[in-house]
Amino acid sequence: MTSFLGNLLGGLLKFVFDMVSSIGTESELLSYYGIAIVLTTIIFKFILLPISLHQSRSTKKMNELQPKIKEIQNKYKNDPQTQNAKMMELYKEHNYNPASGCLILLIQFPIIIAFFNVLRDPIRFVFKDPNIYNAINKGFLWIPNLEQPDPYLWGLPLLAALTTFLQSRLMTSNIEANPQAESTQKMMNIFLPAMIFMAARSFAAGIGVYWVIGNIFQIIQQLISNRSLGKIKEETR
Repeated sequence: MTSFLGNLLGGLLKFVFDMVSSIGTESELLSYYGIAIVLTTIIFKFILLPISLHQSRSTKKMNELQPKIKEIQNKYKNDPQTQNAKMMELYKEHNYNPASGCLILLIQFPIIIAFFNVLRDPIRFVFKDPNIYNAINKGFLWIPNLEQPDPYLWGLPLLAALTTFLQSRLMTSNIEANPQAESTQKMMNIFLPAMIFMAARSFAAGIGVYWVIGNIFQIIQQLISNRSLGKIKEETR
């Protein structure tokens, strides 16, 4: 499955690379390969946009139901069986599936892994011929070679960590949770960017470019989504 998706996404990256390389003259700082990764990432995120929007709507719906969920939990805290039945009634009444968020993540996961594999092994999935891949310019901005890790810690590793932190904060800014869940989320908001920072130090820089551009796309999407949610809340007051 991952190999099949890898060939599809690799074909998309090769198509974009061919399109970009047929236009204008390649800049020393902006290689065709680097530009193709950026554009393919954006296209890739647009392809996943319906799934991401569905996930955002599911999160918003869960947030809206939180007061009623807490009420049921407090009212039937000594009767787990009735509590579960009342929760199921609540979900059915509001047409909400609590498993939908996990299902969406399961759909996205193999696609994202496949795209990682494409950038990790571009000869196999994109260019097919090692001679073609070895001949192209792999530099991008301050990065001398997208095949190798970024030599500067303040570059992609830091950008990857910062954009991951911002995306995580924005995703949870409109979610009401109990103190324990909030504490866990705060720890994740620190732990995940730190983990991404360490990983980006060893990943090929091409994967780092994909991660940063993907995060920026998600941040813009989340800002628009949060703004829309804020307007809806004001109108319903």
